[in-house]
Parts: sequence; structure tokens; C-alpha cells
Amino acid sequence: MQTYQRSRKKVRRINIISGSACKVKQLGENMSDLLSKLKRASTVKQSEVLSKSLLFNKKDMCPTDVPILNVALSGSVDGGLTPGLTVIAGPSKHFKSNLALLMAGAYLKKYSDAVCLLYDTEFGITPEYLKSMNVDPERVLHTPVEHVEQLKFDITRQLESIERGDKVVIVVDSVGNLASKKELEDALNEKSVADMSRAKALKSLFRICTPYLTTRDIPMLVINHTYQEIGLFPKEIMSGGTGIYYSANQIFFMGRQQEKDGKEVSGYNFMIGVDKSRFVREKTRLPLSISWEGGINKWSGLLDVGTEIGWIRKPANGWFEGVNANTGEVITDKKRRKDTDTAEFWLPIFKAGFADAIKKRFSISEVRAVVEEEDGDVYAEDIEEEVHEA
Repeated sequence: MQTYQRSRKKVRRINIISGSACKVKQLGENMSDLLSKLKRASTVKQSEVLSKSLLFNKKDMCPTDVPILNVALSGSVDGGLTPGLTVIAGPSKHFKSNLALLMAGAYLKKYSDAVCLLYDTEFGITPEYLKSMNVDPERVLHTPVEHVEQLKFDITRQLESIERGDKVVIVVDSVGNLASKKELEDALNEKSVADMSRAKALKSLFRICTPYLTTRDIPMLVINHTYQEIGLFPKEIMSGGTGIYYSANQIFFMGRQQEKDGKEVSGYNFMIGVDKSRFVREKTRLPLSISWEGGINKWSGLLDVGTEIGWIRKPANGWFEGVNANTGEVITDKKRRKDTDTAEFWLPIFKAGFADAIKKRFSISEVRAVVEEEDGDVYAEDIEEEVHEA
């Protein structure tokens, strides 16, 4: 009797699943017809079924020559700069402009027909400065701006004229010291009153830019300043109000430490703090080393990250070696710290799985909203039958 009941239950389940499959197929066809109808009725040219949309399914990434910077931008050593608003904030002399130009240079390197729109408010960038960061001045349109509204009007006109497929990268250096039009007019009229319009003007600027950057597939790099809030435990705050914070895809806060050779400063160790990101876990801190002689250390930060996640080991004090964290196999010979800054040391470690380990550690993974059970699924019919049997 029990065997018969089990067989009957199994047959009912198969019938239910078959019937459900037919209903799902019919529902899918109805939905497809409805989506096509809605698409035809839409007045927006780029309306598309999400699974086919270019705005979501094809993200353009421009890798830089510095793996740790790619990790900060995308969570992967082979990732890079993506379309949208990226903000680099920090105090003065914290490598903000250099970092933005380094990213812009990577974009120009990837696309031979690409150009750069440079909005300059601090006038510290020179042609020689651009060349040192691999940015060709012949491919840069330099636009000096005097107040927020002037920047807003010009950048809106430029974005409106750009079509998707045009290769343009925008750099704004910077919005930190940029005055509003009202503040400028008050100074000309010798009015000493508080300016309450600047934050609103900046919010309007980035509110306008955000959809253009996505629909035109354009990266925009903005330099900003920070300040310390007043309190017992002061927090670093980005200037300019909340508008820029809400609009940004990612925000980096830059920190700095001196690197000394004896008593002399030989360079700086900068820290990229990920304050906001759509790709990387927030509050991630990644080191970046700069020296006076050699500039940016291409392999900087990897030794610290590798030690943290188990792919770099110290066999003796002051010595380092690559080791497979999964198998325990030693990958490289032991080296002094300064001798690890080579492709010969790092490439075998990346090939062994270090790149995947970095991505797993720092990138934002996709999480299912509801975890479904594969075995032991409960069917409404089973529950109903058991109730009747009871």
C-alpha cells in the first residue's frame, strides 16, 4: 500500500512539473510579446530587453599598467577603468592628479582614436606633466573653467554632442577649489555673505552628467578635496556635498606615508582607500609605492596583499617567496623585498592562481536573493495529502 502511494505521489509530481513547464513556456511567449509591444511604444531610443541591453551587458574596461590599481578599480588585476564617474579625493600632494592622468593615459593607450577632455581649475598641469604620465598633449582638449556653472554648461554641451562609440575620457582637476558663480559675483560686488549655492550647483552638475556617462560609455575622472569633521573621533569627509557622492561609481580616498632611505625621503607609499565602489568591497585599502627616481612601482602593493591572503611567505626575516596557498607548493625562489618588483617573480604566481585569489578576496561577489533547496523540496500537494492521511 505504501509503495502504491509513493508511486502515485511520484506520478503526480511528474504531471505537475510537466504542466508547469507548459505554463512557463506559454507565459514566456506572452511576456515576450508584451515586452516587444512596450519597446515599440517607448519614446526612448535605447530601450531594450535587459538581457540584450548594451548598457548592462558590455562593460568597457581599460586596464592600467599597475595591477594593484586595476584591483582598486575593478576587483581584478586584469580589470581597469570603467565608464561612469570615478572620484579621487584627498589632501594636497596626495598623488590625486597623477592617478587620474595615469587612468586617462591607459584609456588613450587602449584606443588610438580616443581623446581627453581636461577641465582645469587649478592650472598645475603642464604638457611636460602630461607626457610624464603617458598622456599625449596633442590628444587633449584643455578647457580652463572659473566657476561651477561654467563647468556645468560646457560639459553638458560636450556630452550632448558625443555619440555612443566616440572614445572620450573626461578629467576634471579639480572641483575641490572651484567657486560658484554667486561666490564670484559676490566677491566682484564686494559682498561678504555666505554662499549657499555651491553644493546645489555641484549636485546639479553630477546629476546631469551621470546618465550621459552611462549611455555614451564614457569614463569621467574627478579630483576632489577632503577635510576632517569636528568631533572626538574625526572622520574624513569629501567636500562638495552629497551630490557627487551619490553619483559616483567609485570614490577613492588617498593616504600617504614617507618612504625613507636612511634619513632622506626616497619616495612615498600611498594608500588607496576604497570608500565607495560597485566592484570592490568598501573600506578596502591598497598600497601604491612611488619613488623619486623610478616613479610608480608597477608591482607595488602585491607583496602586502599576497602576504595577507597566503600567496607570499617569509621563509626568513627580510626574505619573501611565492607559495600556492591551495597546495603549499613553493612557486619562486626566495627574494629580498626590492628584488620582488619584477615580472619574473610575479607572473608565475599569477598563473598559479594568485589573480583568482585576489578577485575572490576583493571583488563584490554576486549573491542570490533566495537559496533554493535542491533536495527535499516540499510540494503543496504532498502537504495536502499528508494532512488528509493524518
